[in-house]
Amino acid sequence: MADEEDEPGFDEELDDGTGGVDVGHGKRKRLFSKELRCMMYGFGDDQNPYTESVDILEDLVIEFITEMTHKAMSIGRQGRVQVEDIVFLIRKDPRKFARVKDLLTMNEELKRARKAFDEANYGS
Repeated sequence: MADEEDEPGFDEELDDGTGGVDVGHGKRKRLFSKELRCMMYGFGDDQNPYTESVDILEDLVIEFITEMTHKAMSIGRQGRVQVEDIVFLIRKDPRKFARVKDLLTMNEELKRARKAFDEANYGS
């Protein structure tokens, strides 16, 4: 029993899993909790999924975003993330590439529609 105190237990974490994110007062602010709960429900989970499941998923999302951002900052213009850098990084994943292409196309269409709407209303 005395040896158990020398070994790290389940209560002690050697790596906090935050990926370098400042945790503040011991618990990191959850940024995407509400959105992830809605997405999980939309993909067939319970309407109120377990908090632990949402927290794990959020940790994975933040880790992915952090890694992609660091990779994007290392290519292209140093220290700056551009859309082209993200497209370059995901070019070999067909599903992600297609989704990003769709979102960028939709964004351009929305910009054109807003511009046409503003010109029609304000007579520029």
